[in-house]
Amino acid sequence: MSSLLERGFKVLELLAAHPEGRALSWVATEAALPLSATHRLLTELARCGYVRQARNQGDYVLTIKLVSLGLGFLSASGVVDVAQPSLDRLAEESRELVRLAIVDGSELVFVAKAQGATRGLRYDPDMGLSVPLSCSAAGHAWLSTMSDEDALALVARQGFATPDDHGPKAPTTVKALLGYVRAARKRGYSVISEVFAPAMSSMSAPVVSRGVALGVVTIAGPLVRLTEERMASLGEPLMATAAEIAGLSTASSLFRRSA
Repeated sequence: MSSLLERGFKVLELLAAHPEGRALSWVATEAALPLSATHRLLTELARCGYVRQARNQGDYVLTIKLVSLGLGFLSASGVVDVAQPSLDRLAEESRELVRLAIVDGSELVFVAKAQGATRGLRYDPDMGLSVPLSCSAAGHAWLSTMSDEDALALVARQGFATPDDHGPKAPTTVKALLGYVRAARKRGYSVISEVFAPAMSSMSAPVVSRGVALGVVTIAGPLVRLTEERMASLGEPLMATAAEIAGLSTASSLFRRSA
């Protein structure tokens, strides 16, 4: 049986995906908890300031307290101050979404971004989420910094993503995944099209300092704009940005703890 703490985080994660709020019965069903236990848990979370009830229909919603904790942590770490100018320059050059993900244990988490697209379709997925390693340019770039064995161990722990949930070309076998990872290792950066999402492309270069991968920098956008030729032309600027951030990494405690 899961602990009270695990149940609490499960409820917070469920509500985080639904900012408009959800009813008590829905939360109980999704969390696989008895209605009474869910009510007690939500009441305690509300007492602590992380959840509140909407006035109109009584649905439970997250407050911004949890968000404030995360933003405060990132601000205190200095990572945005260190990386943002570099991300902004790359976004201006690429005219697409540029993001920075940080290695956090066995996961990659996006922590900063710069939007270079000024018109048309803007690709801008949610921040703060763990990156699916098997089907993302960010994941492939990070995996390329380690041995095939270590890379596969990380993916096995997280599991393969499925084409139904991501792009039609998402790799579902070890052989297919290693093809992407080895190509990224040889090239110096990863490239994917319709792997993470349909009609979307992305590329990523690892941020490596003193032989340790601290994170990755990515460029992502619609396939109609971010073509294979366009990504090839952005390879050098992408790797230069990753190297620039690596050189500044000692100024951030968040980078230092990953080293």
